[in-house]
Amino acid sequence: MALEITVEDSRWQQAGLEHHAHQAVDAALGHFDLDPEECEIALLACDDDQIAGLNAEFREKPVATNVLSWPADDLAASEPGGQPLRPEADFTGEIPLGDIAIAYDTCVREANAANKPLSDHLRHLIVHGVLHLLGYDHISDLDATVMEGLEVEILGNMGLDNPYTVDDSL
Repeated sequence: MALEITVEDSRWQQAGLEHHAHQAVDAALGHFDLDPEECEIALLACDDDQIAGLNAEFREKPVATNVLSWPADDLAASEPGGQPLRPEADFTGEIPLGDIAIAYDTCVREANAANKPLSDHLRHLIVHGVLHLLGYDHISDLDATVMEGLEVEILGNMGLDNPYTVDDSL
């Protein structure tokens, strides 16, 4: 797999980013029978300030967020809840999927608030980002239901808990 990781915030290295990113990307792509060795993804591991700048530039929302994605191709389904198009290889034989950015501060804050290990939340957000690259979104309620179901299934196959389950015992 051509997973190019750029670490702009060194705290990500302590979080085991590279290992968890490869694991999450492999699981997400494997779910769709895509060979990770043929796919290209760039991952930017940054902080809240940097992702807020990207969010402002590309989404006109000047606030930090956990993860952003930029698909190489528009694979989105034509109808809510529909199946996105399958990505295709380019002239090099590789399948360019796109770019993902993930913010350390927000990820840590969210993991702590949910009482979940950072490694689990990180893998969830990378799976989430890969699904966006593959044409899934959560714009409509139906799309959100489909995307969340895929996330739960992929993470479950990785041995991770459903990230949408709320622990009322806390």
